Amino acid sequence: MSTDTAALLEQARSSARTLAKSSHAARQEALQGILDALGEEKAAVLSANAEDAAAASRAGISEALLDRLILNESRFEGMLRALREVISLPDPLSEIRKMGTRPNGLEVFRRRVPLGVLAIVYEARPNVTIEAAWLALKSGNAIVLRGGREASRSNAALVRAAQNGLHGAGLPRECIQRVEDDSRERVKELLQAVGYVDLVIPRGGPELMKMVDDWARVPVIRHGQGITHLFVDSSADAQMAEEIVFNSKVQRPGVCNALETLLLHEEWTASDAWPRLALRLSRDGKAEL
Repeated sequence: MSTDTAALLEQARSSARTLAKSSHAARQEALQGILDALGEEKAAVLSANAEDAAAASRAGISEALLDRLILNESRFEGMLRALREVISLPDPLSEIRKMGTRPNGLEVFRRRVPLGVLAIVYEARPNVTIEAAWLALKSGNAIVLRGGREASRSNAALVRAAQNGLHGAGLPRECIQRVEDDSRERVKELLQAVGYVDLVIPRGGPELMKMVDDWARVPVIRHGQGITHLFVDSSADAQMAEEIVFNSKVQRPGVCNALETLLLHEEWTASDAWPRLALRLSRDGKAEL
């Protein structure tokens, strides 16, 4: 393991211990601090993202990847709305569930606890940087982020804003850290960081998944190609089905969870809802029928 990676992970481990002892109120204050800092740093983040997008365009990045990379005004505001929703959620660590009483009178409970240090490996979408950070913080986990090189300026600006928000709330800045070196060697180090990293979540293509299979020595949550199918049953509400289908395909066609295959019950296709939906999709130009 490189000296830089070891130092970063040592800081993450120390921060995870602090977070594990923090109160829900302290974590809420930190999340609000991140929200405020993002608002203050909005211009800097969007400027950094514009530089990333320009560089990626010059390098010939695909249209779909470029769309994933871009942060505009509306996407930035959507990110802030999502953070407000996370802040409004109850404490995920407060739930205590009684499992039963043993014959000797011992009561058994189940309680949620933080995992510790999370590492997430991902590619072009800079919004993942901040979304992963605040979900980790909400659940009391430190996080190490390794984004793709195409979004390096955006990710750096977002992490800087998040760390400023943490510092203002009295939690260690190192609760949220970014791996600056975007080489695959750093990914291998994260995958093999036994004793430092408690869980790696990789998001990417087949090449990354093969690396995970070959090198992982710590627990991982990985994915395959995924199945972005949607089935509309004969009992489905026509208006609701139309809106769900349209949104899942048209909102952002370039993202990995955009709808790929639509399956319709034969009775639903016989209704007047299907021609209306087909016309709406084809008119938008985002679907092949």
